Amino acid sequence: MDMKSYLWDFDEKELRKTEKGRIFILERMLNYGPDGEKIKLSEVKRYWDQLHLNSLARRLMTLLIWKKYQLLPKNKNLFWTV
Repeated sequence: MDMKSYLWDFDEKELRKTEKGRIFILERMLNYGPDGEKIKLSEVKRYWDQLHLNSLARRLMTLLIWKKYQLLPKNKNLFWTV
């Protein structure tokens, strides 16, 4: 069985049966990497408001998809390395 790295703890066939499951798979692909698969832009746009993404990934995708730049809050400490 070919297990995808972003779905190590769930059965993909069962998740694909429901819309909530498909959203969960998309969310995992965006947060953990698509494991060689292509992510459909139309799906990302369709479910954008329902996706739970980490904040840096959400900001980057907002810039890439909608060309909107989001500023960081002024009171946030910026001590991370990228």
